[in-house]
Amino acid sequence: MKKQFNRMRQLANQTVGRAEKTEVLSEDLLQVEKRLELVKQVSHSTHKKLTACLQGQQGAEADKRSKKLPLTTLAQCLMEGSAILGDDTLLGKMLKLCGETEDKLAQELIHFELQVERDVIEPLFLLAEVEIPNIQKQRKHLAKLVLDMDSSRTRWQQTSKSSGLSSSLQPAGAKADALREEMEEAANRVEICRDQLSADMYSFVAKEIDYANYFQTLIEVQAEYHRKSLTLLQAVLPQIKAQQEAWVEKPSFGKPLEEHLMISGREIAFPIEACVTMLLECGMQEEGLFRVAPSASKLKKLKAALDCCVVDVQEYSADPHAIAGALKSYLRELPEPLMTFELYDEWIQASNIQEQDKRLQALWNACEKLPKANHNNIRYLIKFLSKLSEYQDVNKMTPSNMAIVLGPNLLWPQAEGNITEMMTTVSLQIVGIIEPIIQHADWFFPGEIEFNITGNYGSPVHVNHNANYSSMPSPDMDPADRRQPEQARRPLSVATDNMMLEFYKKDGYELVSLSQHWGLEKGGVEM
Repeated sequence: MKKQFNRMRQLANQTVGRAEKTEVLSEDLLQVEKRLELVKQVSHSTHKKLTACLQGQQGAEADKRSKKLPLTTLAQCLMEGSAILGDDTLLGKMLKLCGETEDKLAQELIHFELQVERDVIEPLFLLAEVEIPNIQKQRKHLAKLVLDMDSSRTRWQQTSKSSGLSSSLQPAGAKADALREEMEEAANRVEICRDQLSADMYSFVAKEIDYANYFQTLIEVQAEYHRKSLTLLQAVLPQIKAQQEAWVEKPSFGKPLEEHLMISGREIAFPIEACVTMLLECGMQEEGLFRVAPSASKLKKLKAALDCCVVDVQEYSADPHAIAGALKSYLRELPEPLMTFELYDEWIQASNIQEQDKRLQALWNACEKLPKANHNNIRYLIKFLSKLSEYQDVNKMTPSNMAIVLGPNLLWPQAEGNITEMMTTVSLQIVGIIEPIIQHADWFFPGEIEFNITGNYGSPVHVNHNANYSSMPSPDMDPADRRQPEQARRPLSVATDNMMLEFYKKDGYELVSLSQHWGLEKGGVEM
């Protein structure tokens, strides 16, 4: 108690400047002392943030970590989903592959976190919470010993003065001897503690490279973890792509022709063959085929079925207009027209030739330049349209009428231009391209053609479905009753047909004048 009192009195005197303060540390060690506190703060903050980055439970074994790891939960969810959907579905296969991969990634993450915890987090904790605090504790102890030494020296000096002796002589008496011994013991304790503290401080400075190595280790462990993770992902990606490429049930609408043919292993696009084959059975005598709009819901359903390569022939044989609409939609939704952007100018130039023989030859030349896939499919389609025109007395679809409604779906410019210019091109030039090709189909494409290549389509009997459409009167009706008010007619099958009509009305054209220009027959399409 008395020692504590003397220590406090000495500290007070030093504070107000009535007693000298002994500094036992060198200037270098004083700088190290300041640095200790900074390193402690940084190490503590880094340890806290790094610990927060861990996804697994800190300090737990690998098995316990795995159970609470988000990646493990995700892997389990994917594997359960795969089991529900089954390996025979594409989604089931994808979920299984991804689930196995996520589980492997989770194991790599556990290994990474355990290594980071062992080689980085725990050493940082020891540095911030054990090593540096121990040095600082020793520094405080030294400060107390120095106070004790200064206090005993001050008391000894006071005793010397009060005895009347000079500072060079030994003070007499037992009290002076005791104070001298106390002072010497205090100085000895200070020296021992100072030496130990100095050694620890110098050791701290020397070990800074070891402390810095913690962060190098962190980056190295992270790099190794990411390398292994990347290797796992790169190994599974080809398997995923292979499964997808091997899956034949891929959408065909809106996809490039060559891509669809390559994936499906076909020469004729599936929607084209399916629609043409069904129309050959149930739509050849249907009035206004390709012009009359089908039910929007029926068309949407058929397109979706074609995308899945599943078609109920019996169901759609009752609605040939839906089949025709689906065929037009497929052609229109191709990223590049069947007659290609590259040959667009050549087609247009050929249509502008006045002499018929030379025009046909120019069209034939352009046709021969089509890529093989496009040539096969345009040949298939034109042969069908030529066959359809054989029933024009019944279906009212002459080559010219078919060119008007189908031309914009077979050829269009790559860059969209002015609507009036586009309509002029559609009404004159593209019709002038498609019509003669249909009329002379056997000259452009010699030889017979098998339409039902796969043998999976076709309707058992043809049924007249004209009664289902207000714009197409039944052939059994009296001719006087065939005329209907304009507002009762069904809209045209595609937007371009409506645009063409508006263009004709706006510019004072009549469809009959266009028919006369291209030699349409009187029984042509009813607009």
